[in-house]
Amino acid sequence: MKELTGPKLSRRDAATLTLAAGVGALCASRSFAAASAALITKAIPSSGQRLPVIGIGTNAFSEAKHDELRPVLKRMVELGGSVIDTAPAYGESEQVIGELVAELGIRDRIFLATKLTAGAMAPAPVDTLQRSFERLKTDHLDLLQVHNLQGVEQLWPQLIEWQRARKIRYIGMTTSVASDHPRMIELMRKFPVDFVQVDYSIANRDAATSVFPAALERRIAVIANVPFGGRSGANLTQSQNRPLPPFAAEFGASDWPQLLLKYVVSHPAATCTIAGSTKVEHLEDNQAAARGVLPDAAGRRRLEQYWDAQA
Repeated sequence: MKELTGPKLSRRDAATLTLAAGVGALCASRSFAAASAALITKAIPSSGQRLPVIGIGTNAFSEAKHDELRPVLKRMVELGGSVIDTAPAYGESEQVIGELVAELGIRDRIFLATKLTAGAMAPAPVDTLQRSFERLKTDHLDLLQVHNLQGVEQLWPQLIEWQRARKIRYIGMTTSVASDHPRMIELMRKFPVDFVQVDYSIANRDAATSVFPAALERRIAVIANVPFGGRSGANLTQSQNRPLPPFAAEFGASDWPQLLLKYVVSHPAATCTIAGSTKVEHLEDNQAAARGVLPDAAGRRRLEQYWDAQA
């Protein structure tokens, strides 16, 4: 998942909007210092292993940001987060993650996911996996996903072989565009899939009526990507002109980013979501969404109605 680019809501703006709505936002560090709410986790259907509902996307991780990223990953683990999602296609992301995880000594505390593809222009799958191992400085992966559905049929026998050899624990596939959802559903019904990663947000609900029912039926875990609305973070931009709803406090959300993340992971099919972040203050604010309570079905409808009415 790519970190937000272009116009986006600053945490200062979010706090201002929250105060205007009469809720009284706190900065992330203060809210964590005072928080006593338990960490929200959800189970992976195929195993029962539980994951914290807020992870991190690392499309924007680069060597140039190495030193400022170290405290981001350190803080994430301190706050109970564990899911780190990357891909060879994300430039230096795998390499930087491998370096930081080794420096921090946190490999046994994270759920590490990366991706691969197949095709005429793609490296051999074995070479891709070995390169990911080398860059990530590990000998096993928690999750290996076919990126953008590119070569699922070709790669699946190899994924199963690696899974049996315990090189990878879970296997899955990803997309970040709604036009891929029908194809993803076909593949979910054809193969024994542990995870799918799919685009989903308050303003992009297609997955809720397409991929999610299939995931619940097939007992497949779901990672929701682009939870802030596409790679530009369109929902955060739009939220700058929308007061935070008074009922946000019922879910323990003190700003729009937290509320948007809580909405995403409150869907019964969603196991977790990955929000891009390269700054500690943003990471802390995102991780706050993994505390307190999540909207129930009625709360989700109320939030959808509020969002749609403001459009």
